[in-house]
Amino acid sequence: MLCFCYGSNMSKRRLQARVPSARFFSVAELPGHRLRFHKAAMDGSAKCDAEETGDPNDRVIGVIYDIADNEKPDLDRHEALGRGYEEKQVELLVAGERRLHAWMYFATRINESLKPFHWYKDHVLVGARENGLPADYIALIEAVEAIEDPRRSRRERELGIYRDTGALSLTGTDRGVNQGGTCQ
Repeated sequence: MLCFCYGSNMSKRRLQARVPSARFFSVAELPGHRLRFHKAAMDGSAKCDAEETGDPNDRVIGVIYDIADNEKPDLDRHEALGRGYEEKQVELLVAGERRLHAWMYFATRINESLKPFHWYKDHVLVGARENGLPADYIALIEAVEAIEDPRRSRRERELGIYRDTGALSLTGTDRGVNQGGTCQ
């Protein structure tokens, strides 16, 4: 089944840690939506949302992954389906013209005052860069204000998947992870 990922799940390592069958399919655009970091997460921070605007000039750029049907419940659990995210089928543009349908998660619990943790934003940037999203779109993600996670162990666990990959150097935000992969 095809899943459109636009936040932290754009990172192949992050998504495959959740659903090992995930295979890259294509980069795609979701018109009439904009990327927001306003989904209220259970950890007290903000996560990504593809907010529907209806404006044809708005777009969310993300990655389509093909995942095994039997692993979808695992991803639903990680994404808190029914507890802040719901899912819907969307029509995407691939290579600017080909139309393709996939499902995606969208936020239902929104809090405009929350900010993402740095480690979460790093996942989004790793995915954006490793999949070759446009530089101007990546710059929009980089400009999002993020905050430190007060739980060091969570930050270490989250960024530990990139240990020895150099992926965090792609974000320019490898702060907090030393050569051995532990947070400082």
